[in-house]
Formats: sequence, C-alpha cells, structure tokens
Amino acid sequence: MPISFNEPLSFLQRISEYMEHTYLINRACSLSDSIERMQAVAAFAVSAVASQWDRTGKPFNPLLGETFELIREDQGFRLVSEQVSHHPPVSAFHTESLSGDFVFHGSIYPKLKFWGKSVEAEPRGTITLELLKHNEVYTWSNPYCCVHNIILGKLWIEQYGTVEIVNQSTREKCVLNFKPCGMFGKELHKVEGYIQDKSKKKLCVIYGKWTECMWSVDPQAYETYKKSDKKGDKTKKNEELQKAENDEADDMPEVQETVSVIPGSTLLWRIESRPAHSATMYNFTNFAVALNELEPGMEAVLAPTDSRFRPDIRAMENGNIDEASKEKERLEEKQRAARKERAKQEEEWTTRWFQMGTNPFTGSQEWIYSGGYFNRNYQNLPDIY
Repeated sequence: MPISFNEPLSFLQRISEYMEHTYLINRACSLSDSIERMQAVAAFAVSAVASQWDRTGKPFNPLLGETFELIREDQGFRLVSEQVSHHPPVSAFHTESLSGDFVFHGSIYPKLKFWGKSVEAEPRGTITLELLKHNEVYTWSNPYCCVHNIILGKLWIEQYGTVEIVNQSTREKCVLNFKPCGMFGKELHKVEGYIQDKSKKKLCVIYGKWTECMWSVDPQAYETYKKSDKKGDKTKKNEELQKAENDEADDMPEVQETVSVIPGSTLLWRIESRPAHSATMYNFTNFAVALNELEPGMEAVLAPTDSRFRPDIRAMENGNIDEASKEKERLEEKQRAARKERAKQEEEWTTRWFQMGTNPFTGSQEWIYSGGYFNRNYQNLPDIY
C-alpha cells in the first residue's frame, strides 16, 4: 500500500499504546474484591483500543527482529516488544510493573481482510494480565477493527465483536459486546456487557462507548431502565427507512458522542482529551505523540533494533514523504535479501528476546519473553536498518 496510508509509528509502538491507561491496572491491583478488580480490568481492555478512534493511518509493518522498548516511571511500568515472525507477521510484547504488582503480555498477529471499500483487521492472539499480589490471571482477545472508505470518501473506524475476559483463577467472566454501527448509526462505538460468576449469575452490567467512557450498574437497575427506554423508543419507530444505498462511500453515521447514564451507575473509565493539534498529527493521543521521541542520551542506551531508529518512520514524521517512501522500499529490499541469504546458507532465523512456548493459563502456543533485554547486552543483534 502507498506510504500515504501510513502513520509515522511502527505496529510495535502502536501495541505499546495498550498501556496508556495503566492506572486502571494499578487500580485493579489495589482492590480487595474480585468483581471490582474485574470491572477495572474490563475498563482497561476497552481503554486499550480507545486510541484507535479516528486513527485511520496504518502503522508501519515491523521488520523481522525490530524491537521497541518503553519505560514510563510516572506510570510504573516498562515494556519490550519484538517482531518475532515476518510470515505470518507476529509481534510479541511483555510489560512488567516497576513495583512488581503485575505482568501484562501477549503476541498479536492481526489478519487483514479487504472488502472492496473497507479493510477489516481480525485481532488474532491472546492477551494475558497477571495480578501478582492477588495471584490472579485474566485473558482476552481484542475486538475486530474495520476502516471504511479506503478508496473513496472520509475514512472512519468501527470496532465490533465479542470480547470475553476470563479470570482464570476464579472462573469469573466479563463478556463485552462491541456493537457494529447498524443502519442508522445508533449503535456506533457502543459497548455493552456483563460480569458473571462461575455459576453464570450476572453480577453487574457494564456499558458505554469505547471512544468515551465505561460505566457499571446493577443488572436490575439496567433492566428497569431499558424497559422504560424501549417505551419511549416506540414513538420514533414510525420513521420510514429512507437510507438509500450509497455505492461510492459508506457514510459515517453522525453520532453525538454521549452516553445516557443509568441512575446508580459507577464510572469505571473516561477517555482523556487529545492534544490541541491532534487532527494535524495523525489524530495521535498525548501518549502516542511521545512514542517516537529520542531524548538526549537515549541513543546510547537503546537497542540498535529499536523502532525509533527506523529511517522511513523518522522521515515521515519530519514530513519528507518521498524520502520515507524510498527508505521503506530500501528496508524491505534489505529484509528480502537477508532472507534469501539465510535460505542459501540454510540458516534459521532466531528470535532474541522471546521464545515459542505454552501459555500455562490457556494451554495455547505463544511467544513468551525469555528475559534479559534490560541487561543492555545488545551484541550480535541483526543489522536491519
């Protein structure tokens, strides 16, 4: 795809944006009740995809062996990720709390499907959050993501599908339904779900929008509210279906970004406002804007494979689109040549920081961090740039 479809971040950097609302994990660690912890974890799972709102730029595909690290002492975590496979593309990440409260890890391999006017990303791969103090493990997968109007019209994003967050220790479960847009756009961005105990009894309802906020309420209060809401809705249902099929573009529904708050609800999470000039900066959040920053002294510390050193991304960030396009082509050609050379020598590619293993909580095969990255021994790393 032409470079104009990209944003100046690698997919490894995009994955690190899961950590924008780390305070929700810290909140979960501090709570004594497992249902309250699940509410905080559910809010974190929704917040992890919130940065994608209006982010229609495609991140750069990481090169095989590319890495990215992020240390945020203010938020209390450090993260390392590595591109562990090129065909199929697989990105593995490992995040740990600086105070030893949690570990958050997974390997992501999104499968892209082109549907003519739109691109759908199926988020394959399981995410695991371990709350060490509580001896609890939560696992889930992200929702589907679709970018509409890739050929013509205004690009817009939709997330949909069911996300099941399972507490592997207590067997409590949170089922979240990211609703598809629907004919009139009434459901766009909406998320609704519930938390149930191991005997499948619904303990609370969670609702809101992944672009705005998430709330929790008692199931009975939710049902009562929905019944009275439906009565009011019947008067509107006499409107005729006047939506003509538009072959040129899937018009983005005009949705007022508000959530009707049910009386007695508890706020779990609210999105933070973006920088003033976000629209001219690929709609980046404050967190995303800083990801490619090279502060004085960092060059001597970072692994030479870090995404911040990628010349194509750096050129795009500086507004040199032609140079970025040339560099992207050069790096891809270099990667192909290295692959041919390995085939000639009958050498297998070996990953550096992650090894294929079994997730002890789900039994599935995935890439697991083997440690040692932060010892800063970066000898014998591949020359990928």
